[in-house]
Amino acid sequence: MAQDYFRALRDVALVINSSLEPKDVLHKITEQTAVTMGCKASTIRLLDSTGRFLLPSAAHGLSSTYLRKGSVEVKRSGMDGEVLAGKTIHLKDAAADGRFQYPDSAKSEGLGSVLSSPLMVDGKAIGLIRVYSAQERDFTADEQTFMEAVAAISALAIENARLHEALRNNYELMTKHAYSVYED
Repeated sequence: MAQDYFRALRDVALVINSSLEPKDVLHKITEQTAVTMGCKASTIRLLDSTGRFLLPSAAHGLSSTYLRKGSVEVKRSGMDGEVLAGKTIHLKDAAADGRFQYPDSAKSEGLGSVLSSPLMVDGKAIGLIRVYSAQERDFTADEQTFMEAVAAISALAIENARLHEALRNNYELMTKHAYSVYED
């Protein structure tokens, strides 16, 4: 049965528009993406403020043991460096590919193939989205295009949530300042 990626992309967009709470939205994105692509799991990792580490921001379908395997350091993960440079990367056998930072953990978790796409804002990577299949597989061109579309709208949602948070913080500071001026 062919997957209706237009309908699935609409569903992801609806999930993104359902809340301004980033954690809820990101979790729903990972869940929807894994289910749509028939994958075991999905994650979203965002770059830390130094740009050296990818921090787990949302996950679906992975054990807590796998999620605690260790920090993902960009310079030690060849695949992640390539993804953050703006490329969608497919590893047919994550456990055997030297670009994957934790191959033993992938094997223990029962992960076969991996597909990763960058989350880009204004031409700059802020993180990545990844799906993991339980067995080795080739991802189709349609699946790669779907992942890239999900990554694009997810990056936009993340940036909007960050801007919303900054705006809310600025408003609260401005309100506190206005009250203090009137109280004096």
